[in-house]
Amino acid sequence: MSRRVLGSCVPLALLLGATLTAPVSATAQYTVSPLKFTVQAGGRTCTIDADLYRPTGVGRAPAVLTTNGFGGSKSDGSTDATAKAFAQRGYVALAYSGLGFGNSGCLISLDDPAIDGVAASRLVDFLAGKRAADDGTKADFVTLDGPGDPRVGMIGGSYGGAIQLATAAVDHRVDALVPMITWNDLAYSLDPNNTRGEAAGVFKWQWTNGFYLIGEKLPLTAANLDPSRINSLGCVHFVTKACDTIRTLNSGSYPTGPTRELISYAQSVSPVSYLKRVKAPTLLVQGQADSLFNLNEATATYKTLRAQGVPAKMIWQSWGHSGGVTDPAAGELNLRQGNLETSYVGRRILGWFDRYLRKQKHTDTGPAFAYYRDWITDPTDTYATADRLPSPSRKLYLSGDGTLVDSAKKVTRGSRSYSNQLVPTSHSESSLYGMLGLPDPAPYDTEGTYLGWTSAPLTRSVDVVGAAKATLKVVSPAAERTQDSGDAADKLVLFAKLYDIAPDGTKTLAHRLVAPVRVADVNRPFTVTLPGVVHRYEKGHRLQFVIAASDDAYFGNRGIKPVSVVSAPGRAGVLELPVAGR
Repeated sequence: MSRRVLGSCVPLALLLGATLTAPVSATAQYTVSPLKFTVQAGGRTCTIDADLYRPTGVGRAPAVLTTNGFGGSKSDGSTDATAKAFAQRGYVALAYSGLGFGNSGCLISLDDPAIDGVAASRLVDFLAGKRAADDGTKADFVTLDGPGDPRVGMIGGSYGGAIQLATAAVDHRVDALVPMITWNDLAYSLDPNNTRGEAAGVFKWQWTNGFYLIGEKLPLTAANLDPSRINSLGCVHFVTKACDTIRTLNSGSYPTGPTRELISYAQSVSPVSYLKRVKAPTLLVQGQADSLFNLNEATATYKTLRAQGVPAKMIWQSWGHSGGVTDPAAGELNLRQGNLETSYVGRRILGWFDRYLRKQKHTDTGPAFAYYRDWITDPTDTYATADRLPSPSRKLYLSGDGTLVDSAKKVTRGSRSYSNQLVPTSHSESSLYGMLGLPDPAPYDTEGTYLGWTSAPLTRSVDVVGAAKATLKVVSPAAERTQDSGDAADKLVLFAKLYDIAPDGTKTLAHRLVAPVRVADVNRPFTVTLPGVVHRYEKGHRLQFVIAASDDAYFGNRGIKPVSVVSAPGRAGVLELPVAGR
């Protein structure tokens, strides 16, 4: 049974499923019909719970498919808001609860293209008129590009972002994608290693276990629960391989076999493994305030799609999983106000769908790359644009006296050391504080457990846009003795980061982002890629590059491993910054 409603302003969307809300000015009528679909996916029979939003007084129209972020559902205040927003603009919208969430059946399978992607493809069949809903409802009002081929786009954030790429990989009928604040490689997201040469990373235990608990807090009577899983103690709502992965990560060990299986599985459910099959034009929107899925994730997806000829553009907005959703900056997409037409990101999204769903060929879809600048006070001018991503263009050298110098000739000879302790002694961000609604302490490092290299005061402002890189070599006899044990947990772990120090000594860690590293071999130099940022270092401020022994949001070193860094002319670490506008 359907009901007719009027467009209206909607409540704040849930953080992990945040996408769009309808603007107050949108008043088109539409009907909403609850539907169920029984589909085969991953060798199981799954029920999908969905709502169909159909604009009234419109003939055939393009469709928008959307689903929830992790822990949400079709009616979580975000997914339904997205569907309403596009129904009010004349699109047919189908909002559904992802597998394992809401009243949709089957286990949580982490947006696996072979399971979640296939299930979503069955909904594309419905939009094409090829199949009916369980109650017999057919969608004979969606624009078709050919028999069985509906004009359909997808939009959603986080878990609702990756599903778009998974669906497009298995179903080339999907015409346009807008994945927001989502991942490229779950192995990097949850167990990151920001240097090459070592497969195992550094376990991001707070974020990972937070999501695990969100999934496991679902009741034992939830629609997704397979009765055979009742005896799977500690992991009832996830597919078996996801359960095995979380157990391996929480064990604190990385034996070779299980580690390879962990990485293989995490990547198999990640765009990194299947992007070569994605052909749909893609507008990537990633958040700067995001320690879960940082800017490097969207950058990797963007570069891959562009390299294989897929139309792709990328926006780095301000808000992400780590903040800004509840109180976006002026001019940003605001989930409470629903400012699609009046926000930069909102207009870009509307333009993307105008071009690829409404086939308005002369629509300007905007520049290849755009990024929000928090130091600009005029909300109409906060975004800068470019036709390509900035690359590292400025070098600073790690001198033996603890300074960052702008010439290799200025490096002085010296050796400096730190050591870890048995408990974490540095702090960047706590996702647990955010989940509990508590204030997060400012970032800090404990004396003796980190090394810092500090520049002279800047003579002019420096805008860093993108991912900095640092190449260095460390000395650690303790790590050298254990690094070939056969368990990567015995290798050295450290955390690289870049502070902004104001003239009064106040230190700012841009968006609280750090680069965890598990060093494959301490006898060799290694290069660390830091998380991408957009940050202005003002005139008179100093940059400080830091390597720390620990971070309380991650697992750390096994045992005590003192570290030294030796610098000398011609043999010093190098920090490379992607500087824009210079």
